[in-house]
Parts: sequence; structure tokens; C-alpha cells
Amino acid sequence: MRIDAHTHVFAPEVVGGREKLFARDPYFRQLYENPRARLATADQLVAELDRCGFDRAVAVGWGWTDHALCVEQNDYLIEAVKRYPDRLIGFAAIQPAAGPAAVREVERVQKAGLRGVGELMPHGQGYQLDQEPLLAPLAEACVALGLPLLTHTSEPVGHLYPGKGEVSVQTVLHLATAFPDLKLICGHWGGGLPFYELMPEVRAATANVWYDTAASPYLYDPRIYPAARLLVGAEKVLFGSDFPLLRIDRCARQVAESGLAPEDVDAVLGGNTGRLLGIATSPI
Repeated sequence: MRIDAHTHVFAPEVVGGREKLFARDPYFRQLYENPRARLATADQLVAELDRCGFDRAVAVGWGWTDHALCVEQNDYLIEAVKRYPDRLIGFAAIQPAAGPAAVREVERVQKAGLRGVGELMPHGQGYQLDQEPLLAPLAEACVALGLPLLTHTSEPVGHLYPGKGEVSVQTVLHLATAFPDLKLICGHWGGGLPFYELMPEVRAATANVWYDTAASPYLYDPRIYPAARLLVGAEKVLFGSDFPLLRIDRCARQVAESGLAPEDVDAVLGGNTGRLLGIATSPI
């Protein structure tokens, strides 16, 4: 089974009228004010899966600053998963700064069938991952409900791009250390955290950490895959495209051309995500 672990979808009214949300969410405006910045609906994501020969995708929530917008997108994700139960896996949009309302929303969406939380975007939502009192209720709710938590992470060096942010390795490691039972997915290769897993104390702290490859061709050359296999093991790598930012097949080609062994390619392209989320890994 091939599973894309990191894609974004929005309701048709958002895709067709994004400017209506700019006043409510300045970070959304920052990234999507340019009409060339692509948005996609759930129907378009499923069409992309069909085009690229992928079985499923994790449709992750946007990091809205407005809690009400999180709820609105989650309603759409719940509806999309119900329409495509064998194709889409939903992760909830959550604003941790909403406090008890955020926890209630996690409980609501879990009952409605969503399978995880994220993508958190601390740099856009107005907090940092090492603000333990703020993140604790959300992290504890995820642990109690068995939901993985996906967060954006940033490379401290390299080229700038819209949405890069400053989600540092230090803050990610603080979150993993403070909540060792939390299943934590670090987007965009963890901003370099795999390298530091060579340190025994970091390796111990990241036992429940996985790394998705979202937008990898935009950031790294294909050698990142065999390098990550040596650093953390292929079993901790989850294929993600960041669709519609990048096309799924372009990102999958990078895995195929990386030099990984065939069994590692299969694990990265779906097996690892299937095991993490507890879904069958044979094609539908």
C-alpha cells in the first residue's frame, strides 16, 4: 500500500474564495495571498492519488490562528473522510492557544473518525513547542486518545521560503522529552533532528518520534533517504508530499531514485504510516 502521510485539503468555498479568510487569519493570508499558491479540495486530492497510483493520503489540518476556523476545517475533514473512507485519513486542525476548547475539539474529532492532530504551525499560530503549560493539555489528550501529533519543523539553515518559520530542533526535542508517550510526527524531516539522534540521550528522548518527508525535493537531494536510514532507521521515515504544494509522483520518484533497498522503499512509501496509524497495509 502506498500512503502519502502529509497533504492539505480545504473546503471548496475556501479554495474558491480564499480572500474572505484573510482578515480572520493573518498567517493564512501570508502564505496564500499570492493566487499562484495552490489550494486543493478533498476531491482533487483523491484524483491526485488515482493519477499517481497511491492508495491513501493523510489529509492534515491547517495551522489556523482562529479556533473557529479550526472547527470549520475539521467539519470539512470529517465529511471528506466519510465520503472517502478507504482513501483519506483525517488529522485535525487545532489551535493549542484555545485552551480547554482545543481539548474539547480533539475529543470531538476523535469520536467523529479523525485519526490524528496537526499540522501544528507554532510560528504562525503564535506559540512555541517548548511552552509546556500551553502544550500539556493537548499532548495529554493525544496520549489518552491514542492520536499521533504532527508538527511543522524548520531547518535552521538553507534557503528561505514562505512558511519556513522558526520551529527549532530545541523546542521539538523539549516536547518529545516532556511527553515521552506522545506519538510525535515531525514534518519536513524534523528540521535536522535525525542527525542529533546519534547522541544517545537524544535517541532515547525520540523513541516515539517519526519524520515525514513533506516537500523533500524542495529541500534536499535524494541522498537524504539513505542518510536518514543510517541515522534513525528507515522505519521512522514517513513519505509525505505536502500536496498540493508539490505533486505526489514527483516526491515519490525521489524515494525510488534515492538508492534505498526495495524493502525500505516500500516501508517509507506506506508501510511505516500504515503501522503507525494501525491500518491495513495491503492495497485496497
